[in-house]
Amino acid sequence: MKGAIKKISINGFKSISELNEFELRDLNIIIGANGSGKSNFVQVFQLLMSMTRKGFQKFILENGGADNFLHNGPKSTSAITMTFEFESQTGGLNSYRFELTPTVDETFLVSEERKYVTSKWRSYGNPSQESRLYDEREEKSANEQFHGVGHFVYESISRWMVYHFHDTSSTAPMRRSEIVEDNKILRNNGGNIAPFLLQLKNEDSHLSYYQEIVNAIRLVIPFFDDFRLDVLKMGDAEKVRLSWKQKGSDFPMQPYHLSDGSIRFICLATALLQPYPPSAIVIDEPELGLHPEAIRILGELIQDAAKRTQIIVATQSPLLLDQFSIDDIVVVNRKDGQSTFERLNRENFNEWLNNYSVGELWTKNVIQGGSSYE
Repeated sequence: MKGAIKKISINGFKSISELNEFELRDLNIIIGANGSGKSNFVQVFQLLMSMTRKGFQKFILENGGADNFLHNGPKSTSAITMTFEFESQTGGLNSYRFELTPTVDETFLVSEERKYVTSKWRSYGNPSQESRLYDEREEKSANEQFHGVGHFVYESISRWMVYHFHDTSSTAPMRRSEIVEDNKILRNNGGNIAPFLLQLKNEDSHLSYYQEIVNAIRLVIPFFDDFRLDVLKMGDAEKVRLSWKQKGSDFPMQPYHLSDGSIRFICLATALLQPYPPSAIVIDEPELGLHPEAIRILGELIQDAAKRTQIIVATQSPLLLDQFSIDDIVVVNRKDGQSTFERLNRENFNEWLNNYSVGELWTKNVIQGGSSYE
């Protein structure tokens, strides 16, 4: 897939001391015990997304400052480096790397370089407070060389999305009204789920995607019939919220009528079945609050989405693991104070798989991703 991440290297980032040229595929299921480093791996993608939006320093400060990101603190790690290799339009690899050097005010200076296929590394310029990725958004080149690769990298990373639908409280954004115009991209917290669905429902070219979402929801919520998505006039603004109807009734149901698991699944199904998915979808523990049957259907949706875009899912659910091939799984363990990453190989588990599912192998610690004590 154009823009897919082929390899990633991370050094000095939180619990990830050293990860060199680790292969990422279309489907990547990340498992590991609490504290192994799964969430730190997910945060790498959030970090890069903030860099494409001129929000890098804000992201660093909101998450504890520079020292909190350095592996074992500034006395052990002087800088963070990361390298990403992307699949280009011509089939070769475009590369982007950066170094983060801490400053005395708990922020970082960013040094960046990019490379097109076989060309040499080229610097973005002097170290800066904010990433220059955003500045490359308008620069294009027919053969993607030099400045063109900067635009390519910006396009790839800026279209990532780390979805986090954990907040399903009564005041969660997904349960509140949102303006009708906020319908272009499904936000990471599902806050604009209602206008996004309304836009799919109202456009003929997107109606089939909308119907797929509705059909998936009906499998998990049998009494669900369809969304109403009533538009309400609120002052000068028109807003819409996640109103819906149940089978056999015209009574307008509201977001507060949906259980936590139901509204979370609605957001997950919409994210995975949307017509123009992000270049990479990252989801941390999507199984939270879901019924076992919903987890099975979620696994099918994830597999289908991986045919259209790159998927990275961090999970602790043996039942969700059962929906995937063992070759899709990356195990994160904690050893000597640092996270290690290993992609599983079917050949090492063929005999076990004759009698046990993938989830059972993890539960029995045959796939060694349980708690470790140092």
